[in-house]
Amino acid sequence: VVREDQEGQKALCAYYTAEDGLTAADLKRAIASELPGYMIPSYFVELERLPLTPNGKIDRKALPAPEGGAGGGREYVAPRTELEAKLAAIWQDVLVREKAVGVTDNFFDIGGHSLRATTLVSKMHKELGVEFPLRDVFRYSTVEEMAAAMERLEIGSFTAIPAAEPSEYYSLSSAQKRLYILNQLEGAELSYNIPGAMLLEGELDRQRFEEAFRGLVARHETLRTGFEMVKGEAVQRIYEEAAFQVEYVQISGEQAEETVRQFVRPFDLAKPPLLRVGLAELAPDRHILMFDTHHIVSDGVSIDVLIEEFVRLYSGEQLEPLSIQYKDYAVWQQSDKQKAQLAKQEAYWLDMFRGELPVLELPTDYPRPSMQSYEGRTLQLFMDSEKSEGLKRLAAENGATLYMVLLAGYTILLHKYTGQEDVVVGTPIAGRNHSDVQPLIGMFVNTLAIRSYPAAGKTFLDYLKEIKETTLGAFEHQNYPFEELVDKVNVARDLSRNPLFDTMFALQNTENLEMQLPGLHLSTYASEEIVAKFDLSLDVTEIEEGLEYLFEYATALYKTETVEKLAAHYLQLLESILRNPSATIADLGILTPAEKEQILSAFNPAQPEATPAAAFHRLFEEQAERTPEEAA
Repeated sequence: VVREDQEGQKALCAYYTAEDGLTAADLKRAIASELPGYMIPSYFVELERLPLTPNGKIDRKALPAPEGGAGGGREYVAPRTELEAKLAAIWQDVLVREKAVGVTDNFFDIGGHSLRATTLVSKMHKELGVEFPLRDVFRYSTVEEMAAAMERLEIGSFTAIPAAEPSEYYSLSSAQKRLYILNQLEGAELSYNIPGAMLLEGELDRQRFEEAFRGLVARHETLRTGFEMVKGEAVQRIYEEAAFQVEYVQISGEQAEETVRQFVRPFDLAKPPLLRVGLAELAPDRHILMFDTHHIVSDGVSIDVLIEEFVRLYSGEQLEPLSIQYKDYAVWQQSDKQKAQLAKQEAYWLDMFRGELPVLELPTDYPRPSMQSYEGRTLQLFMDSEKSEGLKRLAAENGATLYMVLLAGYTILLHKYTGQEDVVVGTPIAGRNHSDVQPLIGMFVNTLAIRSYPAAGKTFLDYLKEIKETTLGAFEHQNYPFEELVDKVNVARDLSRNPLFDTMFALQNTENLEMQLPGLHLSTYASEEIVAKFDLSLDVTEIEEGLEYLFEYATALYKTETVEKLAAHYLQLLESILRNPSATIADLGILTPAEKEQILSAFNPAQPEATPAAAFHRLFEEQAERTPEEAA
């Protein structure tokens, strides 16, 4: 079963009863001879008897949390040098751990992932003066290995982002320039809003509530920024004050969903604040907090900053002053020194996208409109903890991350739907790899175009190695703006689709914030997105029960049932990968058990089952030859 250990990390745990003489090591050896490494439990816990419910079933809730030690946990080894001690402290901070980090702990086994690896590199640069390559976090993933690798590196100095010279207005960052243009397109008015809602239960102090948000607007210049054209160029102007007002409304429970939906409306980018806050009262002790910002001044991490700082201000905390503001970052990004750095990264991306660029030919239910409509819906699916942990362990066994395994699976799915062996998928990156920008609200996120080659004859494990190298290369060159890449490569301008790719993939690694307010309980209020920026997007989020898969799709292209089938095929593909990661891509099945049964009985119930991935296309073609006039 999947359980949290004493460090709060989820792990596969085996509970067993045994006769005298059988040790955990014996059991582990026996299992290792039958199962791949990623399916072997991290912990083996011997019990006198397994706890049972009144119905005679295993009482999982009564199973004890696994402890470290010889049974399979990690043994703590203290730092032995000053450098190891400094690194262990940085790791502990980045991983948000109460327990000390040992020098033999593996970064990715104790809560590390790609986003935290980027934060780690940034923090090491600031505190130790070392530019440690992101790729080497995967290569040297324990404190002792990292310290040894750092001894060979040249110690430099951390360069802070300087404050910009005071001006009437300031240049936009690269990401802001693209968003400013996209916002002008017909139909895109709501596409770059970032709305959210939370349920507040308990006694709410309205005055304190409004003062907290006013404090945020005063603290972050981005929330007091307007955008306009000056001499033919888009610029940002910082206002000393912005007319911020919380919108109050009283509603019934039946009106809640429509109220939250109606709250999201277009922004005029010239008129700050580009933040709206609403409070819908369901009852004196029950409110919905609604907020909406424009992407040009915000991103996913910014929303976490916004909520965390709101909670702290409402609780009466004094926040440390910010050392820089977003405009300082935007001016610094456009400096000659930074442009020289980006020129080095440009070569990597131009090489990645040399030659003919692929266009994803994913079948659609409706003809593609001449202009993107941005209307969309979402579909939500879940994967249980045991399969989710299996995917994580598969990643760990191969020196990869969960993100890489899921991305490999997604591109294989696209290959199976299209037959294409050259696929480009977009993926967002936080873009906060300079530690000075960590506490800011602003648009830092960049988009990386990941080009991969899921050929049918490759094994999944070999393809995963390619995905790992490609994503690490992209992460190492993540500062190069996507907008620049689009301008440099030969992309056919087409208003009906996004440049370079039509589909996005993301694993949400934003941290779960502890949101506690005096006398109030906060929880997320779910509301359906009605916007699709791309033909198809997949957002995966780690939740306590396993993994949540959220498919966002353009309703101008796809019916709901089509996306339901595609989503089911993706989960089935991941199960196929778990069962046999050494299989070739061609041999990995995507058909659900019901589909396989239907196909086999429809065509020839007496025939043995063929390999699903190959059988579906072959049987489909055979049927088409037999009955060419029939509907598929």
